[in-house]
Amino acid sequence: MKKILVIGSTGLLGKPVTEALIAAGFDVKILVRDKKLAEKLFPKVSIIKGDLRNKVDVEKAMHNQDAVFLSLSVKQTEKENEFHAESEGLDLVIEVAKSLKIKRIAYLASLVHLYQGMNNFDWWVFRIKQEAVQKIKNSGITNTIFYPSTFMESIFYQSKQGSMIALGGKSEYPMYYVAAKDYAQQVAKSFEVLQDSESRDFVIQGLEAFTQEAAAKTFIQYYKKEKLRTMWAPMFVMKLMGVFIQKFNYGFHIVKALNKYPEKFEAQPTWELLGKPQIMLKDFAESL
Repeated sequence: MKKILVIGSTGLLGKPVTEALIAAGFDVKILVRDKKLAEKLFPKVSIIKGDLRNKVDVEKAMHNQDAVFLSLSVKQTEKENEFHAESEGLDLVIEVAKSLKIKRIAYLASLVHLYQGMNNFDWWVFRIKQEAVQKIKNSGITNTIFYPSTFMESIFYQSKQGSMIALGGKSEYPMYYVAAKDYAQQVAKSFEVLQDSESRDFVIQGLEAFTQEAAAKTFIQYYKKEKLRTMWAPMFVMKLMGVFIQKFNYGFHIVKALNKYPEKFEAQPTWELLGKPQIMLKDFAESL
């Protein structure tokens, strides 16, 4: 299994996976909407400009490929009644994958989306994620599903607001923060070690567990570029602002789930087969 199509290659989590697949020697093709950005990031990769709304684009990208890796997400500004890459887009991917006899679909899920249904929590974004996993598993195509814990990158690229790290509510359980680079290495390894007909689920977790407050303090301690401080936002304020601004509505729900999901360490089987993470949170903060 050498030829891999990556969909979502230019995103925060898709980019390191694409780089890891290239470094591992796979023949990588990418489907993108922004071809200029893709050419800048991946000058030696086969690039197909297209969209998951267009069957011809998906067929062209998937032609002559062995496997497809999907790094998709619902953007913070998307509304429930709009097109979603992880819903309608995924339906098209599965349809074309079946017709072209793709051997494997690999997909980025998440651990926290498993909070759906706990404590009466119900969010349409997590419903899409759950349905996506089931669609892939029911497709009849061999599959690999990755369930990562919270990414270290979320602190810098999402929680960091100017000179502050924004926190919401209070973490009830620590999370095993993982670096995207370590996750990417495990994804690439999975394509090397799994048998063609072997479907597997992998929990992706880092070396250390932190509450969101402890993670923010550790990041601030080792981040060298500027002096940062934490800023705490009450959940009721986020919920109120979410009535008027979609981004805050998204933030309220994801933070609530992250704070309350009872994460436990489950990554030992992943480490044994795909390798142990190497990057600690202090290393990540120092590297920026």
